[in-house]
Amino acid sequence: MPPSSNFFLEFLGLTRQFWNSKEKVKIRGAALLFAILTMLQMGMAILITQWNAGLFDALEQHSMQGVIQQSGLLVLLFCSGMLLTGLHLTVKRHLQINWREWLTKHVASLWMRDGRHYLLDHLSGAHDNPDGRIAEDCRIATESAVVLGHSLFYSILLLIGFTRVLWSHSGVVTLHLGTFSVPVHGHMVWVALFYAALASWLGWRVSRPLIGATNNRQTAEANFRASLLEAQENSQTIALIHAESCERHQFREHFNNIRSIWNAQTRAWRHILMFGTGYSVLSMAFPILISSPRYILGAISLGVLMQSAQAFQHMVSALSWPVNSAGAIAEWRASVERVLSLLRTLENLDKQLDQPSQLIQVQKGDGEALIFRNLSLMKHDGTVLTNNISMEINLGEHVLISGNIFTGAKLFRAIAGIRPWGSGTIELPSHGRLFFMPPRPHLPVDTLRNTICYPVSRRVFSQGRIEDAMSLAGLAHLIAHLEQKTNWKNTLALGEQQRLGMVRLLINHPQWVFLDQAFDSMDNKDEAQMFNLICAQIPQVTILAITHMPDSGGFFTRRLTL
Repeated sequence: MPPSSNFFLEFLGLTRQFWNSKEKVKIRGAALLFAILTMLQMGMAILITQWNAGLFDALEQHSMQGVIQQSGLLVLLFCSGMLLTGLHLTVKRHLQINWREWLTKHVASLWMRDGRHYLLDHLSGAHDNPDGRIAEDCRIATESAVVLGHSLFYSILLLIGFTRVLWSHSGVVTLHLGTFSVPVHGHMVWVALFYAALASWLGWRVSRPLIGATNNRQTAEANFRASLLEAQENSQTIALIHAESCERHQFREHFNNIRSIWNAQTRAWRHILMFGTGYSVLSMAFPILISSPRYILGAISLGVLMQSAQAFQHMVSALSWPVNSAGAIAEWRASVERVLSLLRTLENLDKQLDQPSQLIQVQKGDGEALIFRNLSLMKHDGTVLTNNISMEINLGEHVLISGNIFTGAKLFRAIAGIRPWGSGTIELPSHGRLFFMPPRPHLPVDTLRNTICYPVSRRVFSQGRIEDAMSLAGLAHLIAHLEQKTNWKNTLALGEQQRLGMVRLLINHPQWVFLDQAFDSMDNKDEAQMFNLICAQIPQVTILAITHMPDSGGFFTRRLTL
């Protein structure tokens, strides 16, 4: 997935929406408190270096009173540090979860809107595994942004605070260059700048491969999870045809890809950690070695030497923020890119849907008929599936959709407004509810009552209405299990699942019913019984159906051949 050239502008635009959301007062207040606590952390770091200098000076002077005084100060620093750390962590995590909640809702609402989640599967682009992008990448994008933002702000504060300390303790060092001498003020500051610049450049060169490896790994992990989820959702089919070996092979292929990318990421991490280890060891000893001549000559005390060394380390650490954060930045950027690419695809989809002249027009009519006017169905790439359908279907008619059943299913989706590719107009009836029954009803993991009522609240339908519909649909034996919660997709046989879809139809009592092989797992007698049950329970119902029932001609009054 190529990174966007406007990555930071896109991310800032997305972030701005969070800061200007409905909860902006609380969000900005938390951010301000977070910044204040971070500044107090920096002040605490300066106080610790001053305490350290006082302790070493007392030791150098063999002053027991000074050591006791520093011990008392240590207790104050200890208690203050614990309190500050606890408050800082609480505010940080509050800000992280609020940002993640907002971003998750924002992306999920754009994805799960007006069939966008369905249309997305038919578009090309970098938007695979939207579930992983919403669940995992939104988490990393927000949590890591707070962590990285805090560390960057803290590093800037350290740089400001300890540059001043290091400058004041560096004094003036005179360089004798032949016939003239050059006084160098704050020489430790210049050494720190050069040292950090060189280390940052080397660290950047070492960490570059990690960005691509991290991005590739997240994609591979998402694909592996998707394959496992797909196998779980189709476990019954896999078991019936004994396809376990094929599924295991696919698992191995996905995991081998993960292993390959893991090895590439390991190599990148190894180089970074080797560099970081050497860098940290050198940073610990280097400032003491640089300042030791002045201490040996008596220009500074032992306390000043140790304080200068600590100030040098803090300053270099602040300047080395890009190096130290390279791995976290790579992971964060990869996750943000995955979120942004999903949002870009959804935005492009909205732009396509905003061009009505190139799409099927679905609109409410003035009468009680379903009308197709010069309707053509196409694939997303422009391939024509069927042309110039012009037909008026009146209330109470039974229409058999014959010919290509796959095109018939696409016609139903076009009527539902979730498949706009094509041309012409679909004029919906002005009154009456449209009810679509796919071959397999969606059965969420919930109580049987809530599963039947889905997606409407259980409070809409009475107990008697549900029980009557279950008895009529042949599911009276499940009435006792209405409050049982389980995965009904794996519990019920296919025929029972379709009868459950029939229960939904009966309790909703629609006037327009679209059956896409909704009873294909039943035998012909039971399927005919379902058709007759619909007509008996819902007078004047209009039915458009795709069915393989051989004697269906006697039930239907009209035929639409695709």
